[in-house]
Amino acid sequence: MPLPTRQNIFANLQAKSESEVIETLVNGNSCHIERIVSTGQITPGNKWYDQERDEWVLLLSGAARLQFETQPIYKMELTAGDFVIIPAHCRHRVSWTHPEEPTVWLAVHFE
Repeated sequence: MPLPTRQNIFANLQAKSESEVIETLVNGNSCHIERIVSTGQITPGNKWYDQERDEWVLLLSGAARLQFETQPIYKMELTAGDFVIIPAHCRHRVSWTHPEEPTVWLAVHFE
């Protein structure tokens, strides 16, 4: 049996990118884990994420704002260490991410 490999969630971060960088870290039947790096990107236009699974998202660095369709005026402020559980089909969008430093998210989609 091979030994597990050690990796670092902050490895190979780009200082600035034209688009958000989403990397799959784990992909299983009941769990999908992603590292998302935003550098000023937001959810485009009037798009809303409407996901089939629950999502636990942790902000590891940077800062962001989430907006939920049921409360469009309220914007949830997130800073490093904050996490939120977004139930399946809770329509949401990213309305702001820090433009000067990488905002690193760890997103766990689960059933």
